[in-house]
Amino acid sequence: MMILGLVLVLHSPLASQGGGPAVPDEPQTSGEADKSASIDEKALRQALAVVGLQFTDSELAQMLPVVLDRLNEYAAMGERSIENSVAPAFIFRPLETNRVSTMGLMIAREALPDVKRPDDLRELLWAEIPVLASLIHSRQVSCLEMTRLFLDRLREVDAMLHCVISYTEDRALQQAKTLDEELAAGKYRGLLHGIPYGVKDLCAVKGTRTSWGATPYKDQVIEVDATVVKKLDEAGAVLVAKTTLGALAMGDVWYGGKTLSPWNMEHGSSGSSAGSAAAVGAGALPFAIGSETLGSIVSPSTRCGNSSLRPTAGRVSRFGAMALSWTMDKIGPICRSLQDTALVLDAIEGADGLDLDGVDRPFEVPGSMSIVGCKIGYSPAAFERAEDHQTVLDELRELGAELVEIELPDYPVWPMMTILFAESAAAFDELTCSDLDDELVEQGPQAWPNSFRAARLIPAVEYIRAQRLRTMLMREMASALSGVDAYLAPAGDFKTLGVTNLTGHPSLVAPCGFQEDRMPRALTIIGHPYDEARLVALGSAWQRSTAYHVKRPELPVADR
Repeated sequence: MMILGLVLVLHSPLASQGGGPAVPDEPQTSGEADKSASIDEKALRQALAVVGLQFTDSELAQMLPVVLDRLNEYAAMGERSIENSVAPAFIFRPLETNRVSTMGLMIAREALPDVKRPDDLRELLWAEIPVLASLIHSRQVSCLEMTRLFLDRLREVDAMLHCVISYTEDRALQQAKTLDEELAAGKYRGLLHGIPYGVKDLCAVKGTRTSWGATPYKDQVIEVDATVVKKLDEAGAVLVAKTTLGALAMGDVWYGGKTLSPWNMEHGSSGSSAGSAAAVGAGALPFAIGSETLGSIVSPSTRCGNSSLRPTAGRVSRFGAMALSWTMDKIGPICRSLQDTALVLDAIEGADGLDLDGVDRPFEVPGSMSIVGCKIGYSPAAFERAEDHQTVLDELRELGAELVEIELPDYPVWPMMTILFAESAAAFDELTCSDLDDELVEQGPQAWPNSFRAARLIPAVEYIRAQRLRTMLMREMASALSGVDAYLAPAGDFKTLGVTNLTGHPSLVAPCGFQEDRMPRALTIIGHPYDEARLVALGSAWQRSTAYHVKRPELPVADR
């Protein structure tokens, strides 16, 4: 906020050097002396310079009493502690459009594949969800066997990749036992029945630590289950571990080290859904839950070769998950195939009455289908910057899709991240004010501690300006994509990533080849808000015609 932004400067040593005017009598906060007593017009002028403003002497004289009053008012508000889970009293909604699609959609539950139990269960480490579900449904493999298989694999790869913060083994084994008993009694919960998974350790789970990857919270216990965990429990999925995230959801460095990519351990897995992506990419989990504010599903999924989905903002409840930016946070699945993302989304989507931004919109898992005649937008300039991604354009044309040249609206995307910086600083203001931010592993100009401090000088007017620009961007984005079913971009294209995280559009990310250093390349496919079924159908049609997603990294613990 503009005036809030002045507080840090007005309380600085520089601001307290001069003798200030007498301050009107005000109620004292907690018995302390009024800290604003030494603030004068000179200090106010200096503070305004930090936020790029100049006023006349008479204007400063008028401002000063109001500023002094408000400093005391802010102190009074600051006495009331606010947990990270408390959201501001406003709501963000992606812009829905009345678009007529050029692509049909077949909604049909595909039959489970007819598969036989392998002699070595480790052959299942890379299997997609329908294969695992078929073996469990037919009772060729028990839920308990499946759980132990992936727990063992996870321990193998975690020793190298550092992708797990804590295991939930007791919970998992008891859950698997119960699910086996249900199957024996004829109760089947669906395709996720008995399927092991991991959840990013910003989601609360009763009886476990929820560390947010950060030293000040490494022993934190939040005795609730995040909604996404509750829904997966109901679907029969078995939680085996809480996976790593970069501290407070940035990067791949957490208090226990750095999470690495299974494709080349000289590289980090990126973040912040670092452990979820690394574990799935290493064949240690069939799927995992990640979250994204600005690339935290797309980026690690690129580095780890995952097929993942960032759903439309509001599609999946964030209740019980750490808040970083209330108007930009999203939760989604990290999987082996794009079709698997739909199976997981089907279990976790929908409002719960606890996330203010949560919405209910229709969703059905799509079946296999042709994409002949569907229209897909792309930016020639983006693909010229990433020449090694251009084969995907030819692959889509061969499937009968029509490629349409489109340029996304031109907006100051990075400056608009003022929204993220202001909201994240508010989410962790008590960490900043208590100096516990000094305990975070990452320090420096671009790290969270400095970002939180600098955000105290963001004027409220500029934060709201960025939100108003966001409204304009959403309208222009709806217009730009009105004639296509989806939009295609290399996963490393920041303009696409930034724009679509601001607008709340859903995005698929999937591997589309490899670099010389063995690291995967990836593609993003952007859909229309709440149109994930069509988006997954399109992406799956392309993915089934390629073999990128079935490649395996060569780890020292390669399958025996």
